[in-house]
Amino acid sequence: MAACQVCFRHCSLSEGDIGFCGARTVRDGKVIAYNYGRVSGLALDPIEKKPLNNFFPGSYILSVGSFGCNLRCPFCQNSDISWSEEARRYAEDAETVKPQELVKVALDMRAQGNIGIAFTYNEPLVGYEFVLDTAKLAKERDLKTVLVSNGTAELTVLAEIAPYIDAMNIDLKGFTDEYYDRLLGGSRKQVMEFIEEAVKHCHVELTTLIIPGENDGEEEMREMSAWIHELELANGKNIPLHISRFFPRFKMTDRDATDVKKVYRLAEVAREELEIVYTGNC
Repeated sequence: MAACQVCFRHCSLSEGDIGFCGARTVRDGKVIAYNYGRVSGLALDPIEKKPLNNFFPGSYILSVGSFGCNLRCPFCQNSDISWSEEARRYAEDAETVKPQELVKVALDMRAQGNIGIAFTYNEPLVGYEFVLDTAKLAKERDLKTVLVSNGTAELTVLAEIAPYIDAMNIDLKGFTDEYYDRLLGGSRKQVMEFIEEAVKHCHVELTTLIIPGENDGEEEMREMSAWIHELELANGKNIPLHISRFFPRFKMTDRDATDVKKVYRLAEVAREELEIVYTGNC
């Protein structure tokens, strides 16, 4: 048996087993990224779509995704490549791309306004080895590197990739342990520790999707924004917060989309502490 060290789950795996995330396995007694280089999506996106509004605004970035995720959000926007049955089937047929090939594509797209590579769509850190290898090559060619993550990873993983990442958008999905435990199958503590360390190394923006009846309380938003503000003071820089509207999808179709007025009100609450707050999907 071998223990995976990527996230708080520390899955104990036998040879050939697949971890909870669907993206890691054991080969020759060593835990490796089963999804290494297996690309599920490749597109040239506006940087604001990541969303990153304060990092080279108006530019484009080559976005790449694989499959697998270590959370179980019932409202997942990319369930087909994250943790659905379709994702497991896709794992067998995904096209494999080498880091050198991906960097070449990114360089070829510079003429179209591309500034680099964003690791996104699924959870990139469940296959962090591919992120690391690609980001190293990208930095050698003066390409910007972006990580869009749920932040559910050990600090040892962050320490490996941080020197090669220019910006991150990290999901801070709520601000109670109960919400993370019950609805997401995650660890708020691990995400907060990840964010605390990430802001020391690169530009960071945060995103919170507002789910009706779950994480939409004003007091919770006050506590979250106060915590973010403390990080801003400690690091001497702004940390933009994106407050986003939920729409019914995947396994959460039992409620309506978030009221737009609720999103705007929570943004007002967040601005009591934070200088830069955006609303999304409104």
